[in-house]
Amino acid sequence: MLERLAGILRRRREEEEEYEPERLPIRRCMPDYHMGLYEEEIIEREEAGWTNDPVDPPSKTTRDIIHDNVFTYFNLIFAILGLLLIMVGAFRDLTFLPVIILNTMIGIIQEIRAKNVLDKMTMLHAPKATVVRNGRKRVIAVEDLVIDDIVIFKAGNQICADAIVEHGEVQVNESLLTGEADEITKKKGDILMSGSFIVSGECHARLEKVGADSYISRLTLEAKAMKDGEQSEMIRSLDKLVKCVGIAIIPIGLILFIQSFFLNEESFRSSVTAMVAAVIGMVPEGLYLLSSVALAVSAVRLAKQKVLLHDMKSIETLARVNVLCVDKTGTITENTMKVQGLRATRHYDKETMPPLKGIIGDFAQSMSKDNITMEAVQTYFQKRTGRRAQKITSFSSEFKYSSATFEDGSYVLGAPEFVLREDYPEYEEEIREEAAKGYRVLVFGSCDETPDGRELKGKVTPLAYIMLANPIRKEAPKTFAYFEEQGVEVKVISGDNPLTVSEVAKKAGITGAENYVDAATLTTEEEIRQAVLKYTVFGRVTPAQKRQFVKALKGAGRTVAMTGDGVNDVLALKDADCSIAMASGSDAAAQASQLVLLESDFSCMPSVVLEGRRVVNNIQRSASLFLVKNIFSFLLSIFSAVFMITYPLEPSQVSLISMFTIGVPAFFLALEPNKNIIKGHFLTNVFLKALPAALTDVLAVGALVVFGATFSVSPTDISTAATMLLAIVGFMILYRISQPMNRIRVAVLAGCICALLFCSTVLNQLFAITDMSAECVMLFVVFSIATEPVLRYLTVFVGSAKSFYDKVKGKIFIGKKAGEEA
Repeated sequence: MLERLAGILRRRREEEEEYEPERLPIRRCMPDYHMGLYEEEIIEREEAGWTNDPVDPPSKTTRDIIHDNVFTYFNLIFAILGLLLIMVGAFRDLTFLPVIILNTMIGIIQEIRAKNVLDKMTMLHAPKATVVRNGRKRVIAVEDLVIDDIVIFKAGNQICADAIVEHGEVQVNESLLTGEADEITKKKGDILMSGSFIVSGECHARLEKVGADSYISRLTLEAKAMKDGEQSEMIRSLDKLVKCVGIAIIPIGLILFIQSFFLNEESFRSSVTAMVAAVIGMVPEGLYLLSSVALAVSAVRLAKQKVLLHDMKSIETLARVNVLCVDKTGTITENTMKVQGLRATRHYDKETMPPLKGIIGDFAQSMSKDNITMEAVQTYFQKRTGRRAQKITSFSSEFKYSSATFEDGSYVLGAPEFVLREDYPEYEEEIREEAAKGYRVLVFGSCDETPDGRELKGKVTPLAYIMLANPIRKEAPKTFAYFEEQGVEVKVISGDNPLTVSEVAKKAGITGAENYVDAATLTTEEEIRQAVLKYTVFGRVTPAQKRQFVKALKGAGRTVAMTGDGVNDVLALKDADCSIAMASGSDAAAQASQLVLLESDFSCMPSVVLEGRRVVNNIQRSASLFLVKNIFSFLLSIFSAVFMITYPLEPSQVSLISMFTIGVPAFFLALEPNKNIIKGHFLTNVFLKALPAALTDVLAVGALVVFGATFSVSPTDISTAATMLLAIVGFMILYRISQPMNRIRVAVLAGCICALLFCSTVLNQLFAITDMSAECVMLFVVFSIATEPVLRYLTVFVGSAKSFYDKVKGKIFIGKKAGEEA
């Protein structure tokens, strides 16, 4: 809307002022990482204002919602029109005001209702942190942290405030801040930047800058205006429509008034009421409200299904998705892992070496549980030989291994291709034999170098293969069958062995799962572009490649949804059209996603997609009703100005038609089930549906006015006849877009017809409906009969024109593509 830009700039200034920290000086300290802050130190910091309050409030306040719904551009227009009608004493024509007030109230109530539901869910799902206070570990909300708190960060955690490492070592990804996807090792004394996330390892860190002082807070304030401007195609189209109408109504209204009052020498009262009727007809007063209400209702419905929306536009985007990228773990399979077996290689000599399970047990004991794989290994290998590691490197998602160095040498555990490297072909047959069973195979071996967490250089001698597996989710086959029926292509993108992933995908019933590729062989952008269109399963995918896959699919014109639960999914989630995270996964993934499945149940995805389709299809259908009136009023206004006639309708008559052929049925239709696949662009679809009916209205009413003047029919009779003609065409188009009919739609249509007849007879004086002369009745009957074939032929003509345009456009596209290939 027109005030949106000004509102964004105004709110940005207010937020910068509102979140300017008001803090009292305190005595800083460096607490022991084992003990953390003491109670009196915490209280001192809280009272002085040194807390980690976010600069970006989670949602609009109730006051903001009321303000945004009441003080709109069109409400201002309606207020001015109301004052003009009061000035000329046309109180009967103020019937549009109760509708405007009701619309505003509905918008406020629904938005507040949605806000309350989502706020409760957001509070339950708010990011939390493990903090050390008074020598004890506690889990608290990140906004309750204070400066100098000792926080424990583990793999998957997003860093919530600028901090300094006091103990431990972690691998950090700062890509969300710097754009670089490299993993950076942070040791004691190093700075952790808020907004980055932990890839592996564990550390104790002291908070150095909190709240508005932190790095991510400063970035947030700078990005707020841009963030407010992001909208879905549907809302963007509505904004464009509303903006165009908002600009057009002022000059058209002035022209109609001048022409009626000065040129046609109508009375001041008649000129004002005619101008108001034309302007009211052009304003889509309920369309934007309808969209907001429908989206708010959907947000509440999804909340009941334990789906949290970070971004309202994702409802529409998900409904338009035609490619779904999923990770194996957490989506196809349960987010748990178990060791299925251990197989020694020929290099392990049980006569001269310690027990194999004991060696692996020592290795596992040295590592932190920073991922489900290591948890499974620690759970299975309980035996120890008593050795202690002198140095460890946590698992690296880039180099696919972890390591531990003991007195007698170093050991590594990781993906075969990355650990064995050039020696992999020697063991490939043995590994593939286990991978073909659907197992994830890890190599455990001795290394002749001391690993540093970077790419391995020395030779690794494999001692054993560890077979792991995730149980496939029971609902997975049914869920993926649904997406296949709906024409949504599924791509499985995983860091595991491609053969293993392929076997798991087959068991889950994913079509084309036998078409797999090792992503390590895809080295150029062109190879990636071709592969994402050809293959279904991708193994050994790096975090950077996941992002490249998403970009390649989007570049091919696909609408991409990405699911993920790990820190290595964050970059791809950020770039996808719609991102979905599991609540059981990492904090970073959940915060980067637009939707969070709070129960980590992927089987609810079909219902989420259906909710999106219901909203978009129904709003699209209802929007065409509103646009009929808008196009008709605009064209009739032009017709009136060109042929020097006074606009033939009164404001109360426009309100009557709008209420029962547009407003009431539109709200009922917008909340109905609708499973149809979304096709085409929103504004194009709406315009093409509305155009035949709008042209029929213009032809019928325009001809009625001309013939009425020819046969000297009074303007009052013409006005009543025009209202009834518009009602007939309105119900005809309502019947058409309601197909296929069901009980609810029949009831809505019949109820609106009865209500309109009641208002036209019992409340006829309120809506300016008068008895018609014999001449007017005859004209009305003739034009009423003519409306049906005119509407039918115009619909056929518009449909044929669109088909012809699509064919020409298709040929141009094919020719252009052939030229590019040549």
